[in-house]
Amino acid sequence: MWAELTPRQREIRELAREVAVRELRPMAAHWDETEEFPRKTFEAVLETGLVGLTIPEQYGGQGESLLEGCIVVEELARACLSTAMSVQPFLNGPWRAISVLGTQEMKDRLLPGVADGTNHFAIAMSEPGAGSAGTDLRATLTPDGDGFRLTGTKCWITGGHVADTIIVFARLAGTEGPYGIGAVVLTGRSDGMGEFHIDPKMGIRGVAECMVQFDNVRIDPEDVLVLPEEHSKRGTGILVNQFNPERCGNAAMCTGLGQAALDASVGHLNARRQFGRPLAEFQGLQWKIADMALDVHVSRMLVWRAARSGDGGFPDQTETLMAKLHSSEMVQRVTNSAIGVHGARGYSRRWPVERYFRDGRGLVMGGGTPEVMRNVLGAQVLGVSGSQRRK
Repeated sequence: MWAELTPRQREIRELAREVAVRELRPMAAHWDETEEFPRKTFEAVLETGLVGLTIPEQYGGQGESLLEGCIVVEELARACLSTAMSVQPFLNGPWRAISVLGTQEMKDRLLPGVADGTNHFAIAMSEPGAGSAGTDLRATLTPDGDGFRLTGTKCWITGGHVADTIIVFARLAGTEGPYGIGAVVLTGRSDGMGEFHIDPKMGIRGVAECMVQFDNVRIDPEDVLVLPEEHSKRGTGILVNQFNPERCGNAAMCTGLGQAALDASVGHLNARRQFGRPLAEFQGLQWKIADMALDVHVSRMLVWRAARSGDGGFPDQTETLMAKLHSSEMVQRVTNSAIGVHGARGYSRRWPVERYFRDGRGLVMGGGTPEVMRNVLGAQVLGVSGSQRRK
């Protein structure tokens, strides 16, 4: 049954929950206040063996599925979203594109480091003029002998400043729209690669969003993941689908954050008394908790269903869109309700609820906004083109 967990999956969940409560929760406010990368808590998760959980066994991982990865990041996000975000690239991140699309040499070179926690991946797709309109990319790949030269600006690179490997989407010079898009792999800091500029942000402050410029960076043939072809849309399809594992992970983290807000609200209503009785006895607040609990549960079931779907290394797009869309809106509703349930305490930074709200707002945009998810999902249901481009 897609809505049930195996004994192994329950064991993984308990391990993730235990380290989250013991190590992550006490540090969550610190990472938020200091905006430091959560190295200490990442290493605590690494010590449990969970970081390499989903990497294929031949590269040093445990070979578990996307579902197990989603189970882990939900539990981590329930305690500290910044730490969950630092672990997400290792469990549900862009390395999966290497596993599915990369050459054997590329897999042998890059995946063992993901399994042991030493090769932090990031993805560079967004640009100042290309956000939701992903095919408006202006970063170019110009042929150079047997390789290419990469030039352009990328922004909103999650964790780019700590990444060891970055997958960069760009287009073949001279192409437009959905044609000619490819992907290349950068390891380390190549000549022509600028400094990372960090954007201060509202939430998930322990894992930065970065901008970087590429100026004629040499790309060797062994670092081409998706060959850009002038008259082909293949790269566009890969660009869309390769985000689906990350979208499942994003939805799982929304679920964990919503669960944290629900947990805090239940505890508060049972402990606080007004008018001579516990707040938990007031019907209006009971209904609010019921709505929050239902919202979180539906989100979790959609994530599990999406994570179990599909083949070829990527989950089914429709199932993924549904999970991402619902969870993105759920986390806003539930964290906002939690602030109301807590009253003034919900608005105070002495309590974690306002952080849940800020963190959740960032998850909504990552991997595609609800508006974009609705556009694509609606088009799939109707059987029409989902392109928003008008000639």
